[in-house]
Amino acid sequence: MQITVPAGAGYRRHRLEDTVLYGVVEQHADAFFEGQVEQGRGLPRFVREEFEAYLRCGRLEHGFVRAKCTGCRHEHLVAFSCKRRGWCPSCASRRMAESGAHLVDNVLPKAPYRQWVLSFPWPLRMLFAAQPQWLSRVLGVVIRTLSTALLKRAGLRHCDGARTGMVTYVQRFGSKLNFERALACSGA
Repeated sequence: MQITVPAGAGYRRHRLEDTVLYGVVEQHADAFFEGQVEQGRGLPRFVREEFEAYLRCGRLEHGFVRAKCTGCRHEHLVAFSCKRRGWCPSCASRRMAESGAHLVDNVLPKAPYRQWVLSFPWPLRMLFAAQPQWLSRVLGVVIRTLSTALLKRAGLRHCDGARTGMVTYVQRFGSKLNFERALACSGA
């Protein structure tokens, strides 16, 4: 696959492998996961998958596309990214910025909106992390409840064709990696 890059657009590969975080994860992830298992606190499979995807993110040996400058005809190799939201700071930031820009440019100006923040106690957070289908079910109930309440307040009904829209984001980590704290507190 070949991608043509417009003239004047510079590209420099983001080198996650040169960051301190990458070095720490690369050196200690296996020991961390083994230690969790030894303590009887094995983590959900998706957590290990996030770490493994992060270690492959932006590495040419894990896949790339060739991009050619239309001006100078110079070619660049553009490494594939993990496109994960949970652990990789590069991909999470990019996806967050893209999602936010889409909402601001295409969704929010066209309709009135309101922000709701829903927070769960630690034991439920652990359940939702280990069994995401439960989070989906709970979010479904929350969305139906909010939608019905908003329509009722406006004097409208679903059966008459009135609709609401919702955008949901799940945040698993805080600034202090609260997910790990939850694991320690729950004994999971």
